[in-house]
Amino acid sequence: MRLDLSGGRTTIDGLPPLRDVIERHGLQAKKSLGQNFLLDLNLTSKIARAAGDLSETTVIEVGPGPGGLTRALLFNGAKRVIAVERDERCLEALAQVSGHYPGRLEVIPGDALKTDFAALAGTTGGSPVKIAANLPYNIGTELLIRWLTTADWPPFYQSMTLMFQREVAERITASPGSDAYGRLGVLAGWRTEAKIVFDVPPQAFTPPPKVTSSVVHLVPRASPLPTDGKRLGRITEAAFGQRRKMLRQSVKSLGGEALLTRAGIDPTRRAETLSVEEFVRLTNAV
Repeated sequence: MRLDLSGGRTTIDGLPPLRDVIERHGLQAKKSLGQNFLLDLNLTSKIARAAGDLSETTVIEVGPGPGGLTRALLFNGAKRVIAVERDERCLEALAQVSGHYPGRLEVIPGDALKTDFAALAGTTGGSPVKIAANLPYNIGTELLIRWLTTADWPPFYQSMTLMFQREVAERITASPGSDAYGRLGVLAGWRTEAKIVFDVPPQAFTPPPKVTSSVVHLVPRASPLPTDGKRLGRITEAAFGQRRKMLRQSVKSLGGEALLTRAGIDPTRRAETLSVEEFVRLTNAV
């Protein structure tokens, strides 16, 4: 085991340290791709462990970059990893990881926003699927919303273990009445049990972001309240788009006071006071 000057592990599996991989392949992080590479393999292994037992599991990863989390997932026993990577510069480095773990890593070049993840999960031969990723900051929220509002439920994944900016993580796990409570909190609370597992300081990344990051673990609820996920998203977007106004004003375009009356909700309340159950009732009244 090799240590860097800050005490973090730089290699766990006999492959080159990630800093060497980045230098060798010219993988300076691109802001346009939302890249911040996590190089400390102590931390990437901690993320892998937060995903639970991986021994019989296929893990879908988005944005593996030079392969720090990919290596940790494989080292910690993932049966298979399917990694979706848009940056072609990273493919050669990931091929080296694939060679070190023969038959266990499949790298799919392409844009995650254009990827059919349910179809990918269907290629696993029936093995359980989990999602684990240090998501690119510029697409992380959009991907999460898509995974939360997928039409089929139970979903194709057993859990999601994802890295976000701390502010976004707080919104995902927020409760009614809190300043962070909004669309993400409603959607995540509707279909999952979500919690922040641990924080990651800026200096753990290259380049270091300006904010602390957090790892969030989400487990699907077996029987979420029945409603249409896309419609719930539209309702919450409208309600929280004018969060300081009364609901009769913020959802005026969707039916306003008449809609709220049908749902049995006081039109003078504000969005942040409604529970997930009340948002579902409001959605079903549309």
